[in-house]
Amino acid sequence: MQFLLAFIVVGPLVGAVAALLPAPPGLKGKSPGQAVLRHGVTVTGAILLAAIVLALGFDRDHPSKMQATTDIKWIPTLNVRIHLGIDGISLPLLVLTALLTFLCALYSYFKMPSGPSPKAFVALLLVLESGTLATFAVLDLLLFFLAFEMVLIPMYFLIARWGGDQRQAAAWKFILYTLLGSVVMLLGLLLIGLKTGTFDMVALATDNGRGMTTSVQVIAVLAIGIGLAVKTPMWPLHSWLPDAHTAAPTVGSVLLAGVLLKMGTYGFVRIVLPIAPEGMHRFAPYLAAFAVAGIIYGSLACLALAKRGSKGDLKRLIAYSSVGHMGFVLLGIASMTPTGVNGALFANIAHGLITGLLFFLVGALKDRYGTADLDTLSGATGAALYGRAPRLGGLLAFAAVASLGLPGLAGFWGEMLSMFGAFDPADGLSRPAFLTFVAIAAVGTLLTAAYLLVVVRRVCMGTPGEQPQEPRLVDVQGYEVASWSPLVALTVLAGLWPAVLLGLTDPAVHKLLAGGKS
Repeated sequence: MQFLLAFIVVGPLVGAVAALLPAPPGLKGKSPGQAVLRHGVTVTGAILLAAIVLALGFDRDHPSKMQATTDIKWIPTLNVRIHLGIDGISLPLLVLTALLTFLCALYSYFKMPSGPSPKAFVALLLVLESGTLATFAVLDLLLFFLAFEMVLIPMYFLIARWGGDQRQAAAWKFILYTLLGSVVMLLGLLLIGLKTGTFDMVALATDNGRGMTTSVQVIAVLAIGIGLAVKTPMWPLHSWLPDAHTAAPTVGSVLLAGVLLKMGTYGFVRIVLPIAPEGMHRFAPYLAAFAVAGIIYGSLACLALAKRGSKGDLKRLIAYSSVGHMGFVLLGIASMTPTGVNGALFANIAHGLITGLLFFLVGALKDRYGTADLDTLSGATGAALYGRAPRLGGLLAFAAVASLGLPGLAGFWGEMLSMFGAFDPADGLSRPAFLTFVAIAAVGTLLTAAYLLVVVRRVCMGTPGEQPQEPRLVDVQGYEVASWSPLVALTVLAGLWPAVLLGLTDPAVHKLLAGGKS
């Protein structure tokens, strides 16, 4: 188990180096480009297989216990250690990252985005995977920061070199926002380490803030929270996200929404809640207020983009929908209750599956139509996907209703549990205030359903009164079925059997909130 976890974290880095080397003559295939894309599929497939084996070997009877741990001295003078481990909170995110990266590599093998050499593309994809996996596996604050930062450079280049229109501006906005937030976060992490004498996240969670005064905790939560809120992203620190998604290639959008946004909310659960509980208690009402503001803002922005004649971009619409969905995650965390935090973690996974699928589908639509403009997709040249590409239209409708939280699909449980947690928040938090937040969030669910159903009606059903005579589109192809089917299946599985996730997260969340005591 120790070897598997270390291999999962380090393996993609080794694969990235190998991708930049010349391919052996017998493995070149039809071209060097094809060989390196096949290499990407092979490496990410091996990491996914290792993650599945790790999950199968995970002791589900004790999900609150750190497993597959490695603890090695690294910088003794600072008491920084190479400390790895997983529990019921981090394991689902680890598997989700490995799955989405493999599906992106598989999709790219058949549909490589236009841009420079495939070698650089595959190497950046693998570095991005390694950084993300490390973020969910490390148990040292400084290692967490390094892993957190490691993903920024590859994502910057994926957007800037393989993106669409306005890619340079979007890439710069992404890197500047996230770097600024990270600098502030580092100050908070260093403050905790200097005041407690350790950067070990397990020891700090067990101490449960007793080694820091309330004022130190407040300052640390403010600094760390700003950095995490930018990555989440929380309104009003979200403005980099729509531009980045709109400009990014399809696989970049899938990984950005499906994996990178989870790093911010994971940091709130793994670091802020257990290590500085008193500071978090002070800021919880404000975090909840920003969360519900994001829910409403994201939904209204999506409604404006979905309106006829607005020239709204479908990728941009889904990006704004992520602001709303992550608002539910933050609301659950702000409740500081086991129910709310479990809901937040469930919503994290559900969002990764569903929004990853949505970006895959929008990328396929853009490839077929040459645009993601909603007015074009629903106009005379592109109406009625049900009639022109029925499988593609059906998948888009499925992803939309999953995203709006239809009972029986994964999106339902996370939002419901987050609101249940906020309905009865932790002791000391104002219940009237949180009841107000729940009421506002409930309005957000209605707005979410409204804009997603508008999108389905306009794109899949066509515009009433129009009868476009365009030929049928190419429907879902084999490689698309292979790339999208796991996301569909897991969305249904998590919706019908939520205990698959909640059985892992619930004991770990209770232990985390209780200061390391099961």
